[in-house]
Amino acid sequence: MPEKQNGTANNDQVKRQIIINAQYIKDLSFENPGAPSSLVGNKEMPKIDVAVDVQVQKLAETSFEVALVVSANANINDKKLFLIELNYGGVFTIDVPAEELEPMLMIYCPNMLFPYARRILSDSVRDGGFPPLMLDPIDFALLYQQHKLSAVKQEKKA
Repeated sequence: MPEKQNGTANNDQVKRQIIINAQYIKDLSFENPGAPSSLVGNKEMPKIDVAVDVQVQKLAETSFEVALVVSANANINDKKLFLIELNYGGVFTIDVPAEELEPMLMIYCPNMLFPYARRILSDSVRDGGFPPLMLDPIDFALLYQQHKLSAVKQEKKA
């Protein structure tokens, strides 16, 4: 019978540890090119395009920087109302089995950062004179799956 440690068999116990060491704004830019005329008299709803990217950089053996890069453009017809870009990062210590590392970095960590980035974006747009930008939750698992599928398709083409 295998030795037990803390009531579980040694071979069943897998070490998992995730620590958020820091969160920070790496870069934040807000442009309101049409002010003050863009702030008054607009009854039309603007068209808002949002782009999200996840960037990962290995810092040490189990330490990684994960950054959410979010940009949003608001336009009415061809007139730009505002442009906002946020690069919001976090430093994570992640000690998980190798097969779990990439999903942790591309799904779990962005999910931890997103609520803070969303608040910064919303507050910045509001402080720029517009109604707060309320981003819908993002399904990082779906984005990760789509990225993996497109990578497989690219490999098949090559």
